[in-house]
Amino acid sequence: MKKLMLTCATAALISTGAMAQSTVVTTTTGTGHAAAVQIEPEYRTRIRTYVTEHKIRPMESREKIVVGEPVPREVELEAVPADWGPSLTKYRYVYSGERVMLVDPSTRTVVQEID
Repeated sequence: MKKLMLTCATAALISTGAMAQSTVVTTTTGTGHAAAVQIEPEYRTRIRTYVTEHKIRPMESREKIVVGEPVPREVELEAVPADWGPSLTKYRYVYSGERVMLVDPSTRTVVQEID
């Protein structure tokens, strides 16, 4: 019985540790492009706080920036700070109209809006 309880406790600790490390889940389409990025609430809060505390100026564009569409070439993509989470550093971001948009730099496609 002690062995069973020890095994269950070990399994619970291992699974909890794995869940705690997860910050981003990327879903891909059949073509291999990222279709959606899901960011845990704690990291969404960090992102909003960063933009507010660093007084990031929103960029302006004639075209509306939306998830799933490429960002215009004239829009400068900003590097994602490390404190947004290690899984997000492969992306860039754009702050536009009170919205933070994560962008895949290889395709310039918006993969997620941080609300």
